[in-house]
Amino acid sequence: MKGRAGGERGKTMRQLGLCDEEVASAVASAEDFGRAEVIPLHEEAEEPRPARGMRRAGWLLVACGLALLPWLYVLATGLPATATAAHWPVAWVGLDALEALGLIATGLLAARGDRRHALAAAATATLLAVDAWFDTTTAAPGGDFATAVAMALGAELPLATLCGRLALRALSRPA
Repeated sequence: MKGRAGGERGKTMRQLGLCDEEVASAVASAEDFGRAEVIPLHEEAEEPRPARGMRRAGWLLVACGLALLPWLYVLATGLPATATAAHWPVAWVGLDALEALGLIATGLLAARGDRRHALAAAATATLLAVDAWFDTTTAAPGGDFATAVAMALGAELPLATLCGRLALRALSRPA
């Protein structure tokens, strides 16, 4: 038993000796500190390359977006200046109902600390911005337009900004 302990002790001493030699060597070689190499403790991980199907879907979406650009010209030059919608109240009530659901879902998820609030917040911000856009662009001149601008500046766009900030903040935090 003594021989074994002595052998381990000797081994430990040799390891310490090597360690001391390495430290002494490092100190001696670092005389010119200005040229010392700094090694980061944590290297940033490279972003993994998306799967082939995801890349294809991404390029398909880009192509669809580019294909819509000429269509915008067709719409701008071909649509009538005014139109009558058969279900006008249903469209606006539906949009506002989706906004209400989005605000409630975002609020509940954020209050619980659930990171999925970022998804609800992004969708709700989009709905609110779309609502502000269509309210102001479809309002009749005069009082209706003033009300639409007041709602956009006083409620819809500030809420859209808040939701957008919540979404971006949640997405910028590490998991």
